[in-house]
Amino acid sequence: METTDDLCMTGRYPVPPAQGWVAEDLDRLSGLPRHTELIDGVLVFRSPQQQFHARALRLLERALLRQAPDHLDVLREFGMVLDRRNRTEPDVLVIPFSGDPRPDEMSLKAEDVLLAVEVVALDSEARDREVKPRKYASAGVRHFWRVEADEQGVPIVYVYELDPALEVYVPTGIHRDRLTLTVPFSLDIDLTAINRRP
Repeated sequence: METTDDLCMTGRYPVPPAQGWVAEDLDRLSGLPRHTELIDGVLVFRSPQQQFHARALRLLERALLRQAPDHLDVLREFGMVLDRRNRTEPDVLVIPFSGDPRPDEMSLKAEDVLLAVEVVALDSEARDREVKPRKYASAGVRHFWRVEADEQGVPIVYVYELDPALEVYVPTGIHRDRLTLTVPFSLDIDLTAINRRP
């Protein structure tokens, strides 16, 4: 009888168990594409990045690394366990160093995440706009940014803060050309710099 690992190695899709996959399965299944996520027990494969997506990630990651206080760190495309049946990989995460994973860990807990950022892609519009924000809020991630391109390919950043009593995000601003905030920490990002090398 073939195991799940055998199915992945032979190029066929793995058949999920009756209850669906769980978060720790992503560490055990061999042959999965990079950046595979788990949403409601279902494996989700990501398409190759488009240029806007790659440049927006670079812009935000570098700006956050430069401006975040010393007790915070910035991770790019790193696994975050929301619950047993949901493990996503936000495009950018800001975490306290106390929540820093061990060198051999491949994910961290949502409760250790201060900010999750998703850059909307064509293959993930519904997930990035509806599914993930709802799940991140339920898991207690305090701040969320959704990033989309305007007509000129410049990022628009939609900023949300968690209402902990209701476990939902409250929109706090839509930022075009420049992202200037005081929470979760003071920062100022020139969004028009997306197409300029640092």
